[in-house]
Amino acid sequence: MKKQRRKHSAEFKARVAFEAIQGLKTQSEIAKQFEIHPIMVGKWKNELLERMPELFEGKRKQGQGGTDKERQQLERKVGQLTMEVDFLEKKCEQLGIPVKKPNS
Repeated sequence: MKKQRRKHSAEFKARVAFEAIQGLKTQSEIAKQFEIHPIMVGKWKNELLERMPELFEGKRKQGQGGTDKERQQLERKVGQLTMEVDFLEKKCEQLGIPVKKPNS
């Protein structure tokens, strides 16, 4: 029977990675202390080091990421609505229905 994989919380991973960054113990010692594989200690340490700059970017940078995504969605919607209006105008012309154009 297979042994079920353990799932560690983000807090646990951060604690282990922080301990590794401090450099007071070797990765093997940390792994024994927390009962995990030494490779996991190294992976979590590297991940923490890579993501540290994100912590100090602040809300302004994080907000811009959402704004770009929202902007793309709105541009897609405008394009879709423009195509629908063009289609309906052509159909109205084919059926002989007068079309009022905005701002004309």
